[in-house]
Amino acid sequence: MSSLVVFRPATPADADAVAKIWYHGWRDGHLGNVPDSLVRVRTRESFWERAANRVGDTTVAVVNGEVAGFVMVVDEEVEQVYVSSDHRGSGVAGALLAEAERLVRDGGHSRAWLAVAPGNARARRFYERCGWVDEGLFDNRAFGPEGPISVPCHRYVKPIPHSED
Repeated sequence: MSSLVVFRPATPADADAVAKIWYHGWRDGHLGNVPDSLVRVRTRESFWERAANRVGDTTVAVVNGEVAGFVMVVDEEVEQVYVSSDHRGSGVAGALLAEAERLVRDGGHSRAWLAVAPGNARARRFYERCGWVDEGLFDNRAFGPEGPISVPCHRYVKPIPHSED
């Protein structure tokens, strides 16, 4: 990793950058890998709306003054992990995932989990390289304007040991 990655809680001013990364990254990893009913509700506008609404759950990775990626963590779930296409392969993703694990631990949880679409092979390989274990398929629930949408996903888990202070 050539540039220093700085993590900080997202602010409303970050919502546009988060939405842009999320929209492009989601399409890259999910088109063809999730039900069409989910693709229909994940419009471009929906990412901007959700990014603005989820600022409180979002931590951004900043490289050279620009948002390079983000994670959304709620309790023990790492809900979103996305890196700008400009920063793929730079180490930002691994640093973001480690930060998400820290947030889970600091929230008092000893195990983290996340959901991955079965066809998102790049993400699945990445999580496995980072020590996450595939516990198998489960019925994940995504939410759209009409209510929940069933999305088959793999549940990846990782024990998060508490550090000895």
